[in-house]
Amino acid sequence: MGALASLFGYILNFLYNICNNYGIAIIIFSVLLRLILLPLTIKQQKTMQKSTKLNAKMQELQFKYKNDPERLNQETLRMYKEENLSPFSGCLSMILQLVIIVSVFYMVSSPLTYMKKLDPQIINEYRTKLNEDNAGVSSYHEIAIIQRYSDMDDRLKINMNFLGIDLSQVPKDDFTDFRVYIIPLLYVVSSFISIKITTKNQMNTQNKLIESSDQKDAGGSNELQSVQQMSKSMNYMMPILSLSIAIIAPLGLALYWLISNILMTVERVVIDIIVKKEEEM
Repeated sequence: MGALASLFGYILNFLYNICNNYGIAIIIFSVLLRLILLPLTIKQQKTMQKSTKLNAKMQELQFKYKNDPERLNQETLRMYKEENLSPFSGCLSMILQLVIIVSVFYMVSSPLTYMKKLDPQIINEYRTKLNEDNAGVSSYHEIAIIQRYSDMDDRLKINMNFLGIDLSQVPKDDFTDFRVYIIPLLYVVSSFISIKITTKNQMNTQNKLIESSDQKDAGGSNELQSVQQMSKSMNYMMPILSLSIAIIAPLGLALYWLISNILMTVERVVIDIIVKKEEEM
């Protein structure tokens, strides 16, 4: 994680030196990262659509071999093999996204280490001074050092003012400043919009499968409805979980999430349109 955070720090610092604004640098960084991950996003989107279509066959197999788990596993693996799709195809993407999120968190919570590449000894000296002065402004010591001593040492200066919001702030450290909630709340709003847009086609497909299952057996329909309800619950839990993290992290992370979420929504809508046109040809 540290190595990737260090690489991200080099890129972010390069962008910062061009625009001299931490927030703008994070926005450009988010755009570049989404462009790099675009091939993986396209592959993931196609896999998701294919997996949704396989649900009908999967439900038939589950009903047909409900009393024979071993045969069910064999037939399921055979089905995935025929469709050239791995049951674990989505895991790689999820793991990669988790690694990126943690690495970005490291970077924004320790910008002197990963972005400014400041000598660890200098950081430790300021950390000691911070403890002696009993002047912790933030729960993250490097953020606190920047907030407390950047006016005294140019090596610590990072322009974190973005549209009147200090991106070095941590919402849980100051509940009285309403501005610290603006970016996290915008992220949550964008998440719900993203969920509404990107799951619409998936839900329509699942509804068709339910109607098809109704004509065959009630058991398949009930299982599909259960999967649908579970999917809804998981989709709406993620923004809430992310908001909880954003409240305890520097606002730079919330800004990265907000921009990335908007870009991912646009990507998915465009890719979905392109894939559908390819299928109709």
